[in-house]
Amino acid sequence: MTDPHSLRDAHLAAVRSGAFDQPTTGLCPGFAQANLVILPASMAYDFLLFTQLNPRPCPLLGMSEPGDPTIPKLDVDVRTDAPRFEVFRNGEFSEERTDLTELWREDLVALLLGCSFTFEHALLAEGLPVRHIDAGRNVPMYRTNLECTPVGPFAGGMVVSMRGYPAELVERVSEITGRFPGSHGAPVHAGDPAAIGIADIMQPDFGDEPVLEEGDVPVFWACGVTPQAVVLDAKPELAIFHKPGHMIITAQRDAVV
Repeated sequence: MTDPHSLRDAHLAAVRSGAFDQPTTGLCPGFAQANLVILPASMAYDFLLFTQLNPRPCPLLGMSEPGDPTIPKLDVDVRTDAPRFEVFRNGEFSEERTDLTELWREDLVALLLGCSFTFEHALLAEGLPVRHIDAGRNVPMYRTNLECTPVGPFAGGMVVSMRGYPAELVERVSEITGRFPGSHGAPVHAGDPAAIGIADIMQPDFGDEPVLEEGDVPVFWACGVTPQAVVLDAKPELAIFHKPGHMIITAQRDAVV
């Protein structure tokens, strides 16, 4: 049996060398995957409070010191450890990168937030389908009318991820994912997408088109793309994120997330 730590080490080596730049869903079972937000220190502490007041979409796993690109307890260097990054300036997309070393500054602070990819391993272990993994796709994600608690310049609606399940499995899926509050926990909604402001479930705002089988109920979880949407509305002079679906795989075991 392959040592899970060896799998993570091999994954990080491939990411850091540029050999791997794809979505991370289904990779490195047992390790917590994380969303990344990088901001100037002048805005980072308001955003930290935002995560504390909105723990469902923004479960905080770790935070760097200003100017330090590493988070030692998670064994992460945020400059290199996501397969792809997106860079925004004044709220507008600037560029996509696979390495942030040239952009790193002494005033930057990184925050890592839990990701629902973590609980997907638990669903699979229980024999429950995760259809986008089976199809080789990224998870679909949607903007909603579920409002976050505002802090300073940070305000806006929650982004959710969606997975489809037969009605008789929804309660079981909710129970399993509820064990992972640091990875968004139980669903925030199941059923009619319009009830949370989603006009067309086949047209996600982020990720890939959903995979739904006949009889599936759409089930929605708070999503770590929420902070990206909220931060961009605040228009910081610089903000950097992982590309949606291209997570940082931390050294934290998902049993404690």
